[in-house]
Amino acid sequence: MGWLKAIVGVVCVVLGGLWIGQGVGILPGSIMSGQIVWAIIGLVLVVVGLWLIWTFGRSRTSVGVTRP
Repeated sequence: MGWLKAIVGVVCVVLGGLWIGQGVGILPGSIMSGQIVWAIIGLVLVVVGLWLIWTFGRSRTSVGVTRP
């Protein structure tokens, strides 16, 4: 289950970066190009992806550690 979270996080970051690029007009050739709404949606997706990756990393480092 943990690896799935990391994979989904990476996909979210990549897809979100693509949408940001299209939304601000860096990547032309799509109906999404130049639409700032897609840049905002992409930014939210990148944040969610980074959060998923961060929680995956925290769960991997805390394995076997007992806390009082």
